[in-house]
Amino acid sequence: MGKVSNDVQLKELNSQGYEVILVTSGAVGLGRQRLRYRKLVNSSFADLQKPQVELDGKACAAVGQNSLMALYDTLFNELDVSSAQLLVTDSDFRDKDFRKQLNVTVRSLLSLKVIPIFNENDAVSTRKAPYEDSSGIFWDNDSLAALLALELKADLLVLLSDVEGLYSGPPSDPKSKLIHTYVKEKHRHEITFGDKSRVGRGGMTAKVKAAVNAAYAGIPVVITSGYAAKNIIKVLQGQRIGTLFHQDAHFWEPTKEVSAREMAVAARERSRRLQALSSQERKKILLDIADALEANEKLITIENEADVAAAQEAGYEKSLISRLALKPGKISNLAKSIRVLANMEDPIGRILKKTQLADGLILEKTSSPLGVLLIVFESRPDALVQIASLAIRSGNGLLLKGGKEAKQSNAILHKVITEAIPDTIGGQVIGLVTSREEISDLLKLDDVIDLVIPRGSNKLVSQIKSSTKIPVLGHADGICHVYVDKSADLDMAKRIVLDAKTDYPAACNAMETLLVHKDLVHIGALNELIVDLRVEGVNLYGGPRASSLLNIPQAHSFHHEYNSMACTVEIVDDVAAAIDHIHHHGSAHTDCIITEDQEIAEVFLHQVDSAAVFHNASTRFCDGARFGLGAEVGISTSRIHARGPVGVEGLLTTKWILKGSGQVVDGDKGVMYIHKDIPIDS
Repeated sequence: MGKVSNDVQLKELNSQGYEVILVTSGAVGLGRQRLRYRKLVNSSFADLQKPQVELDGKACAAVGQNSLMALYDTLFNELDVSSAQLLVTDSDFRDKDFRKQLNVTVRSLLSLKVIPIFNENDAVSTRKAPYEDSSGIFWDNDSLAALLALELKADLLVLLSDVEGLYSGPPSDPKSKLIHTYVKEKHRHEITFGDKSRVGRGGMTAKVKAAVNAAYAGIPVVITSGYAAKNIIKVLQGQRIGTLFHQDAHFWEPTKEVSAREMAVAARERSRRLQALSSQERKKILLDIADALEANEKLITIENEADVAAAQEAGYEKSLISRLALKPGKISNLAKSIRVLANMEDPIGRILKKTQLADGLILEKTSSPLGVLLIVFESRPDALVQIASLAIRSGNGLLLKGGKEAKQSNAILHKVITEAIPDTIGGQVIGLVTSREEISDLLKLDDVIDLVIPRGSNKLVSQIKSSTKIPVLGHADGICHVYVDKSADLDMAKRIVLDAKTDYPAACNAMETLLVHKDLVHIGALNELIVDLRVEGVNLYGGPRASSLLNIPQAHSFHHEYNSMACTVEIVDDVAAAIDHIHHHGSAHTDCIITEDQEIAEVFLHQVDSAAVFHNASTRFCDGARFGLGAEVGISTSRIHARGPVGVEGLLTTKWILKGSGQVVDGDKGVMYIHKDIPIDS
């Protein structure tokens, strides 16, 4: 265990509800010390002059077991933790009844919050030389730990060493580097092992062998130092400590570094291959991606949980952490939306308009991919999946840059998705930008990248718009309003207001400002809405009229996106005042009116100049999947090209195809124009 502090960590984990099993060694060493001391005390001077015979290792083990358990018993008693000793031998594991009873006993001990301490019973082991004989089911404490992890179906195995983890060479060599993730295909031929421990059986070689065996049987393993403070707890918190062994580690192996231009050019070239496929072939790629996501859900969840834990430790805002987390069922829903997208009509090459220019001269306006898209997004790893699937369906090349807080989630999602793309197309059709420096380079590539879509804060969008000549599509803020008119059905208003604010407060389509008609104040309707919001835990801020009337803090600005359980409330005179307020303080994202007066509703729907305007429906409906678009790259408040939830159609442009039979212009004397619209299917 290295240090007493490790016992303290085990006590802490035990008290937190973790089931902890300890595999230890040291009995032979302790026994040898005691027997040498006894022999020295009982020897005459003449005896000491004779050649000393090496002590029997099995006898040392038998004597040392008492000392070893006495040490652990003392340490754990000091911490008010109960421990139990279990001695096993290689031959025990050949007995099915023993293995069954082992599971029963360990489960019983763990249910009593007792820490089982395993050690090989070297005293009666069938191996003649415990330090040298590596035959059998296990051959040292590392391989015993791996065997027990598999037998007892552990969630994690931590192997403690006297160094930080596995290095590329001897740790004492300054050129050696710590390997954070072991990839068998890469590292098994690259590592040079140093000398083993003075008292251990196999040193790092044995640990790696045991770790590989356990990891590739489905048990994640971390090799780390037993001497560094709280390393075991840091491992469980998802920190990058030591060396990780995992059966899916090859997914995480970073690809060869390429320049920003090379990445963009590769995406364009691969997108042309994608466009050349048949509709069914592109559909199959999407279905394969959906299957791959579901097959790797556990792995994706592990990486996402590590990102969430790191974000929490770093003190990020709750709203960001909420957007970062892939909640249960999210992967399944993403896969479902990809399948919906796959089964939609092929958007590429659709004839939008057909015109006969002249006799035998037919002009077709068709849908065509934009080319290469650069998407910069913050926090939400699910956005990566939606955007990638839309790019495949629309035949576009794609470059993705996610926030550093979602680094591990984005990496594994990108790996899973690109692995599902056939080699004939190549995973380079979807590039993942990993460093912040590359963004500035990419924004200069207006000759290769056709559209930038930023998804994030106002600051992010503004920075990108001011840094590139490439067209930018997106929205800076999601300041969505719900206006409750005097004729509103109050029960309906309560449902819609609560849903718009509390269903997912961190979403860009969540309500940020509640506008209420002045007449509702006098009949108590406003108070009912306020009470319901407070019951749900919403923090309220008011405009000048509402703050004084309701005795709530005044909002510092109407143009504010909370992204949390908070909103602004204000009282307005009528629908015209509500519309005026929205135009002055909104972000042209999504705004809603709740009213039973159809004429008032029509005024609101036609005069509010936002990307989405709703009547008697929650603002949360403004979403690509809910609109039936399959997925979305984001919600645009731009007025050119695409507006509102941007699905496949927002990622297309047009191509003009002219089919003739030898016509020439010849100063417009060569043809007689008729410009006749003809049926598309003709």
